[in-house]
Amino acid sequence: MTRLPARSVVLLLLLTWTLLGAARATAAEEKAAASPPPEERQSVTHHTLSLGSSKITYTATAGTYLLRDEEGKAKASVFFVAYTLDGEGDAGRRPVTFAFNGGPGAAAVWLHLGAFGPKRVDMSEEGMPLPPPGRLVDNDLTLLPETDLVFIDPVSTGFSRPVNGEDGSQFHGVQQDVEAVGEFIRHWLARNGRFSSPKYLAGESYGTARAAALSLYLQERFGIYPNGLILISVVLNWQNQELSYGNDIPYLIYLPTYTATAHYHGKLPSELSKDLGATLAEVERFALGDYALALLAGNRLSPERRKEIAARVARYTGLDPTYVEASDLRIRDDRFRNELLREKGRMVGRLDGRFLGWDRDAVGESQEYDPAMEAVMIGYVDLLNDYLRRDLGYSSDAVYEFLSPKVRPWSFDGWENRFVNVGEHLRQAMVRNPSLKVLAATGYYDFATPYFDAYQTFATLGLPPALTGNVEIVPFESGHMMYIRRIDHIKLTEAIRRLFKSRPGYP
Repeated sequence: MTRLPARSVVLLLLLTWTLLGAARATAAEEKAAASPPPEERQSVTHHTLSLGSSKITYTATAGTYLLRDEEGKAKASVFFVAYTLDGEGDAGRRPVTFAFNGGPGAAAVWLHLGAFGPKRVDMSEEGMPLPPPGRLVDNDLTLLPETDLVFIDPVSTGFSRPVNGEDGSQFHGVQQDVEAVGEFIRHWLARNGRFSSPKYLAGESYGTARAAALSLYLQERFGIYPNGLILISVVLNWQNQELSYGNDIPYLIYLPTYTATAHYHGKLPSELSKDLGATLAEVERFALGDYALALLAGNRLSPERRKEIAARVARYTGLDPTYVEASDLRIRDDRFRNELLREKGRMVGRLDGRFLGWDRDAVGESQEYDPAMEAVMIGYVDLLNDYLRRDLGYSSDAVYEFLSPKVRPWSFDGWENRFVNVGEHLRQAMVRNPSLKVLAATGYYDFATPYFDAYQTFATLGLPPALTGNVEIVPFESGHMMYIRRIDHIKLTEAIRRLFKSRPGYP
């Protein structure tokens, strides 16, 4: 019998495996193509909410819309929860607000059950969580009296999914995400006869970038002109928040957040501990003045001046001057959060510096978890899953992807070799639509999107003087999710109501 050379045997095996793999892939593709797309589902329920001495009745719709390409092929199923006020006569003239969280990868849980919806997760007055599983209560600060609400889970978050056989990556990127959410908004307006309604976009964190880019995309692609944006914890220009070698701007922007957090934890000298507002104003001037010049000077800074700047940074942050100087005058936020209370063995939260936690050891510079994130996780997803099924009549065996890993890697196509900056999208949208108003809400203790960035972003946005009054920035003595603190939830709601009332022709 003739024997094949060993190399030929290996090549034959490789060819066989390749053909088998291709056959399996083809079979999977054929199965996906043969399987029908998921059907759209909606559950419609009716509710009453007491607000002080009055009551409102509203309709809740929890369900999915299918996004299709121009040939009509289903590409993705998008989950949403919509609330519409009953008995309003011409519903087509009533405002509607489309709301989403950020991530990217976050479902619309927190704006829904923390800020705007008719129900909210019960927390302490300062925003501390109750023991799990927590409880839902009526939200007396819901925006429903002022606007209908549509909470959107972008593709691969919540119950939203690519259709079987579709590659999810086509939705996972800066522009891809904007186009998918924009298409959903167009669908909702068309199906509900709401093109003539005043329209608002509300986003938190990465959702602020989505809202800014959407404001221009909706105008250019569909001729849909938003009336206002509600930006909670702003990130529009990545350069302002990417702490990295050679990019000194974020160190200036983070410094006031360090000061606010040190103030909260009693780490500032007495003369800086009396009036937080006055202290922050002083630090902001230092950040844009002497501190900026020192960082720009680099090794041209004299040793004496270097020590002087280090001492001032230490005074404003509660850190040791030697530590500041050894850090090259540039304090990363993760280092600050571990260093501030190191002697107590505590670490400071990233989403909200008021929250404290314990790390594995007390000498590290990174954190194994964010105590602030855990605080705003307790109860939210459990209660949402229960609320959807029990109150809104919508059930699914799918996992509710509240922070979805499925959106990774996130595509930054079009932004290669530069920082993402969707502030330019917003500038163009506002110049083309001069009646577009913006509310930016920002928290003093937020390390994820530092509050001073909102001021820096809009100061450098390039708006003409005639439009600068269209932007209102409101700071809060809380963190990334300022609405979890009762007094700030009230303040935020009042600011949003001002935004609505500023619309020409209101109500």
